[in-house]
Amino acid sequence: MEGDFIKINDWLQPLSWIYGSVVRFRNFLFDVGVLKSRSFSIPIISVGNITVGGTGKTPHVEYLIRLLKDLTSVAVLSRGYKRKSKGFVMADSKSTVKEIGDEPFQMKKKFPNVTIAVDKSRVHGIETLTGQDRNLDVILLDDAFQHRYVKPGINILLVDYHRLIIYDKLLPAGRLREPLSGKNRADIVIVTKCPQTLTPMNFRVITKAMDLFPYQQLFFTALAYDKLHHIYNNNSTRALTDIPPNEHLLLLSGIASPQQFIEDLSTLNAHINSLTFPDHHEFSKKDIQHINEAFATLPSPKSIITTEKDAARLVSTEGLSEEVRQHIYSLPVRIEFMLHQEETFNEKIISYVRKNSKNSILAQRKNDYKSQDSNHSGDRPRTISFRNN
Repeated sequence: MEGDFIKINDWLQPLSWIYGSVVRFRNFLFDVGVLKSRSFSIPIISVGNITVGGTGKTPHVEYLIRLLKDLTSVAVLSRGYKRKSKGFVMADSKSTVKEIGDEPFQMKKKFPNVTIAVDKSRVHGIETLTGQDRNLDVILLDDAFQHRYVKPGINILLVDYHRLIIYDKLLPAGRLREPLSGKNRADIVIVTKCPQTLTPMNFRVITKAMDLFPYQQLFFTALAYDKLHHIYNNNSTRALTDIPPNEHLLLLSGIASPQQFIEDLSTLNAHINSLTFPDHHEFSKKDIQHINEAFATLPSPKSIITTEKDAARLVSTEGLSEEVRQHIYSLPVRIEFMLHQEETFNEKIISYVRKNSKNSILAQRKNDYKSQDSNHSGDRPRTISFRNN
């Protein structure tokens, strides 16, 4: 089987060369200024990847939201993948998955006071956001690493630990959407979905293999999980540690890379069954029937655990059996920095926003500091430390 896969990749290699030539030429046009990258006065942080499939963009964008939302006026701009609407759409409490996409819907539900918008054109989206809200302090671009028409102040590249880009090939032979040299545009590279069992030697090997420039910083993150939330009853929660060892779990996922999700839960329970679908999958009547039947065959006690992104689509889907509806939970995911890197990352992000924002609390602190410094010019120089509280 593995040999067959390698042969298929060999046959696809000429197509990868053609694809790579096109992408290289496009990047060259941006590099020499034929195609223009637009800069904006507002701080912009881009989070994305150069591979097909998920690298954990949404949990990392949510981390940035939590870091900044109490200190600044934050907006998130996404393209709203697979939404049915067109153009610029501002999310509100009545927005649906079909209008804004599953990931923006998930973020708006979690952070109702944060501005969430979707627009295929990031330039138009930024112009619309800044035109509507002059007090906006920072814009987070979701999945925009390859959208080079915008020049962000900080470019964050995410790399899935299970599919390291240094060992991958260009489409269609591999999963790279552009040549490996594209990583050189990143200010920050984060290796995501790392197992908690990584050793110091593992970190050193990956760090050397990534071969980053001195101006780039490398971080490692792992997935962490909060309490399970019943998708039809927000007041019903369960801790993962409260699941009895004899309970049978059906893991339901429609995400690009469910491997770490399945592996992590498998360490907590020996009775694991999984149903996996493609990323952003729209569940058909046949899929729903398959889910109902798979759950019905499990012995009791039993539960279904799905991802937040899948829950956003499933909650409005018709046809789930009453038994499934009573026992289906979503698992909130967040990220944790490894190697005690959290403070370094936070300081880099906050420092950038503080220096470039005009209206935020951080900017006010900067101005207060300047005022104090001028009033105490003969005193010992002062320093201010900003932390994520």
